[in-house]
Amino acid sequence: MSRFERQGAILRLVRARELSTQAEVADALRAEGIETVQTTVSRDIAQLGLVKVRNAEGKLVYALPGADDLDRLSRLAAALRRWATGISATGNLVVLTTPPGYAMALARAIDEAALSDVAGTIAGDDTIFVAARDGIAGVDLARELQHHLEGET
Repeated sequence: MSRFERQGAILRLVRARELSTQAEVADALRAEGIETVQTTVSRDIAQLGLVKVRNAEGKLVYALPGADDLDRLSRLAAALRRWATGISATGNLVVLTTPPGYAMALARAIDEAALSDVAGTIAGDDTIFVAARDGIAGVDLARELQHHLEGET
């Protein structure tokens, strides 16, 4: 199965069901006979620009991005490409490095992107700590930010 076909299946599933996690998306794909792993699903979700929204019960679920979401993600990708010089994960944190004086601008771009997996940021002069929400590993959040950095928003 091609990436295009797999991503098309993800879009169809997200429209039809309320899927909250990458594992749920991977399980739904497998139920349709599409074998995949969580890292591939993570990359696909980032490339498709899926966002998390609250459903009627208040639960976060994946949804297709609106125009405002795409603009926010495009601004994030541009800021990461402009200022990020390093991304590393530790525990539930991601540490981003920038040239001196640019950490606050990049932290603001991350905050304004309102990524569902980000609890918040703390910026110094050239270093940013990005805290992942409960249940999200720093390595997964780092991977998501790396996708945005590489222009795969």
